[in-house]
Amino acid sequence: MARYVFITGGVVSSLGKGLASAALGALLQARGFTVRLRKLDPYLNVDPGTMSPFEHGEVFVTDDGAETDLDLGHYERFTGVPARKTDSISSGRIYMNVLEKERRGDYLGKTIQVIPHVTNEIKDFLAIGAEDADFMLCEIGGTVGDIEGLPFFEAIRQFAHERPRGECIFMHLTLLPWLAASGELKTKPTQHSVKELRSIGIAPDVLVCRSEQPIPEKERAKIALFCNVRPGAVIPAYDLKSIYEAPLAYHKVGLDQAVLDAFNISPAPRPDLRRWEDVMDRLENAEGEVRVAIVGKYTQLEDAYKSIKEALTHGGMANRVRVQVEWIDAEVFEREDPSPHLQGIHAILVPGGFGERGTEGKIRAAAWAREKQIPYLGICLGMQMAVVEAARNLAGLSDAGSEEFDHEAGAKRFTPVVYHLKEWVQGNHVVERKLGDDKGGTMRLGAYSARLAEGSQVARVYGDTRIEERHRHRYEVDIAYREKLEAAGLRFSGMSPDGRLPEIVEHEGHPWFIGVQFHPELKSKPFAPHPLFADFVRAAVETSRLV
Repeated sequence: MARYVFITGGVVSSLGKGLASAALGALLQARGFTVRLRKLDPYLNVDPGTMSPFEHGEVFVTDDGAETDLDLGHYERFTGVPARKTDSISSGRIYMNVLEKERRGDYLGKTIQVIPHVTNEIKDFLAIGAEDADFMLCEIGGTVGDIEGLPFFEAIRQFAHERPRGECIFMHLTLLPWLAASGELKTKPTQHSVKELRSIGIAPDVLVCRSEQPIPEKERAKIALFCNVRPGAVIPAYDLKSIYEAPLAYHKVGLDQAVLDAFNISPAPRPDLRRWEDVMDRLENAEGEVRVAIVGKYTQLEDAYKSIKEALTHGGMANRVRVQVEWIDAEVFEREDPSPHLQGIHAILVPGGFGERGTEGKIRAAAWAREKQIPYLGICLGMQMAVVEAARNLAGLSDAGSEEFDHEAGAKRFTPVVYHLKEWVQGNHVVERKLGDDKGGTMRLGAYSARLAEGSQVARVYGDTRIEERHRHRYEVDIAYREKLEAAGLRFSGMSPDGRLPEIVEHEGHPWFIGVQFHPELKSKPFAPHPLFADFVRAAVETSRLV
């Protein structure tokens, strides 16, 4: 059975619970343990799939088709353990499950209450897969004291109480603010946060204290005394130059040892940190720099493209170069010539998105990359807009467009080279969708296979002709226009196994121009860069030597 570590946060949000959880998972792995990480979010959405990227940031997609919080991306990038549907839950999903059971009569006419019905549902979720790993790390979203998080805190209190002693511990992340006027680190917010946690029956075993200043031993001892934790379990957490420094930094201050001590695991296996030492060596000893433009719709919030930015960093590590990302709002290209904004850029990446806003700008970015022979990577909508660009400017389909932007058949005459996917094969069954269906969870989600054309650029990049990648979209490039587009030089180099759905396109004769319908960034890791991003950055390095 797994040992459970429940990670909570206090004082303020955005302190880095997800990163601390991921780093702890990596450190436990380095000591030879198996881990699984899990996220419990208090919001009432069933999942983040219908949230605006400006509201929630990136939606991370698992192999089995779950739309989850971006913290699961951290978990995968740091541990390499593929996340599953059972690793993410929200209040909305919990309440939906409870109400569905009530409608079926599963509760035998009882009055449905938060305790025990909602808390039991949360505990049932926590117990899933307990035999799969040595440690189960469960992060509770939000901050202690938030009213929407109370059922989760009560559930983990009950869960720990019901388990044999020594199977569960609590790790609490807080803030030590620095008051410049008095030149002091203040411990009182941490004390109050722990007091709030204890008032609901949870006593932290490990305290992780975020601070912009070094924490003196005197202050650590004070925190230990007033918060009733061992001095060695008060762990400082300082700002880092890179998130990938976190495993080594947390190991240096004793986080993994404090957790093992809380479980009375002694003697603890020695950690093998060579993986993370190599990662940091590649980051800190880069031998050059390339500039990559991300032309997107949500560039005002970098978290909307979190996995893409990290995958570019990984590609840089693979080539021992630093990737400087230039964020460009796609709408700018609808008003202005792209050239001044793209001078000195070594590669262009156009990511996914939803809705019509900014799409003409993405099309112009694709045209600029094709004409200037600059490396281009189009992801999801970025691929579709590259296809529309080729259809308009190379294949003679000047009115080419997408059904995503033209639902009214008679409102505007256009050639739908991108159409709403109404049917596809998933596993051994056919999935059907209509335009009027609910938005949540109705896209083509999760891992799907593709076959790559022999001799194609992508087959060289992958070193294989059979791949599996994660999808999140409901519109597809129409295979009916393949012959006309390929005659114009846009090769359909990757297809679904049944040959019906285009997965990858590339411009023949271009140094590096690839569009993919899936999201390769979701599978990239610092110690295992995704081959598409590694080769994309390599092509950017080649471009940098020519300009």
